[in-house]
Formats: sequence, C-alpha cells, structure tokens
Amino acid sequence: MTRLRAICTAVALVCASGQVFADAASHAASAETFLKLAHADKLGTPVYMQVQQMFAQRFEQTKAPAAKKALLETYQAKANTALDQAIGWDKLKPDMVKLYTANFSESELNDLVKFYQSPLGKKVLEKMPQLTQQSAQMTQAKLESAVPVVNKLLEDMTNELVPAAPAPAKKK
Repeated sequence: MTRLRAICTAVALVCASGQVFADAASHAASAETFLKLAHADKLGTPVYMQVQQMFAQRFEQTKAPAAKKALLETYQAKANTALDQAIGWDKLKPDMVKLYTANFSESELNDLVKFYQSPLGKKVLEKMPQLTQQSAQMTQAKLESAVPVVNKLLEDMTNELVPAAPAPAKKK
C-alpha cells in the first residue's frame, strides 16, 4: 500500500513538473513576443552608434587622409563584432526573457502584447524614444539652474564637517 502511494506521488510529481515546464515555456514565449513588439532587439543600437562615432572622431583627430577610410571601416567592423559578442541580441535575449518573466506574470505579458498591438500601443512604441529623449533634455536644462545651489550646499556642508585649521599661535 505504501509502495502504491509512493508510485502515485512520483507520477503526480512528474505530471506536475511537466505542467510547470509547459507553463514556463509558455511564459517565456509571452515574454519573447512582448520583447519583439517592444523592439528590445534594438536596445544596443545607441551603443553601436556611439562606438562608430568614437572611431570616426579618432579618425578625424589623427587627420588621416581619405585614402585611409577603408582602415576606419575595418576597425569599425571589428568593433561591431566585439559588441555583438558582448551585447548582441542573441546574448541579451535569454537574460531579458528571464528579467521579464521574473517581473511580469504570463497574463500580464499577454496583456502588454495586446496593448502594444493596439493602435494606441503602436503609437506609444513609436513615440516613446522621442519622448524619452525630449524628457531627458528638458530635465537636464532645468537641472542646470540647481547645479550652483547644490555645489554651494556641498561646499557649506564640507566646511561644517571639516573644522577650520587653528590659527597659528602668535609669538610673544
């Protein structure tokens, strides 16, 4: 009788683990669908562009002749390969899927997919990069007025924390 219970328990565990695996696979698939809609595969694009620009600027700084442009392009291609190996989508995707499945249920991911497939969701995806950039510029511009005040506060705090050096004793 106990052997029968043990077998039944084992069978139940195997069935449950199969269901958990199927649920995990489905959850991961929902995350992948969302990431595709959100163009997460393009997250590294600004990094690639910045590196390309660094190489182009260095090329200009060295006053290299135009005849050496092929050398620039060769090094830019090598840099892209190095970036692909570090942050290519095939490298980021598994971690991104884990990140999203850890933070959103499958149902929530499916709701996000539905939203981003809607006209409003598509508009959000289209406008978000521009809005993010404009928001950052606006914040930076407003922050500039606070910098002198913050620096002065930092200086005042430092002066209060570090006692002034004692005045040299006068000789009699």
